[in-house]
Amino acid sequence: MSLTPQLRLPEPLAHWPWQRQINPHFAEVKAECDAWVHSFHAFSPKAQQAFDMGNFEALRIGCDLVVLLFIVDDFTDRVDGAGVEIYVDMVMDAMHNPHKPRPAGESVVGEVARQFWANAVKRACPSAQRRFLHVFSEYMAAVVEEAHDRHNDHVRSIDAYLALRCRTGAPYTCFFPFELTADFPDEVVFHPAVAQLTKIAAESVVIMNDLYSYNIEQSAGHQNHNLVTAVMHELDGDMDRAVQWIARYHDELLAQFLEGRDNLPSFGVDIDRHLSGYVEGLAHWIRGSDCWSFESKRYFGDKGPEIQKSRIVDLLPRVGISKSGQGQCADVTVSRFWWAPK
Repeated sequence: MSLTPQLRLPEPLAHWPWQRQINPHFAEVKAECDAWVHSFHAFSPKAQQAFDMGNFEALRIGCDLVVLLFIVDDFTDRVDGAGVEIYVDMVMDAMHNPHKPRPAGESVVGEVARQFWANAVKRACPSAQRRFLHVFSEYMAAVVEEAHDRHNDHVRSIDAYLALRCRTGAPYTCFFPFELTADFPDEVVFHPAVAQLTKIAAESVVIMNDLYSYNIEQSAGHQNHNLVTAVMHELDGDMDRAVQWIARYHDELLAQFLEGRDNLPSFGVDIDRHLSGYVEGLAHWIRGSDCWSFESKRYFGDKGPEIQKSRIVDLLPRVGISKSGQGQCADVTVSRFWWAPK
């Protein structure tokens, strides 16, 4: 019997109808995306290695978006709230002006954002572009909020935390490829039935991320921006009880998703066809985030397949954290997205 404290993970997708699949264009798109991100030399050798371990399975725009999010995260984790605001202004200016050269001497983050969006607008319909810019700006604003929380060692309530986490985790931005060419009118995207499915998918992926990344976060001292900590704090319980509460909450979310999918209203034959694809995308994204967590090495190293079966994680020792939020663990890379540890 292990004397090391252990985290017992639930199996949140044990009965999820959508199974693991690999995009048939994965190898080709991955090679293109890898070449693109390496061309910027944006990461330190250690951070580049951590990124390469991710094995992002998505089409080109989705892959490029992940690159952008990862780079934004890596750079903003190094600075305080005021420093994050500088990056926010830089990135949003690049997104709104994708054909304008970036200023000489500017951080590479601005050019990555510009190139991503210059390519995306060639393929995305106007309505998808408009909605993406809105959710992306909300994500960037949330990164500033998290930086202030980190500096103040602030632990949010469950509801307040999830509201922020669904923005800092960037799931809404990652759903962008699902509506890339659909040209949904706002009354479809913001219809309560559709919006609820999107919200559930967003919460699902960040909840699973928080469960799977909690170990390295508590070790690096980043545990305050994690649902496990928020639940323990609000309900005055220990880690095991918090995980059990989260598992029940997540089960309820997925049940609501299945019910909502089966009861979507009709918006006409053409829109219904595109909407079905959008909802399928959300469902596969939920499964994909879970599979990625164990198949990449970012959460569990080489033990991912083993932990996926056993659901038992030996807790790492704590190494402390500075007031600026920078952990001191030499072997842990910390990131906030569904596809990477925070």
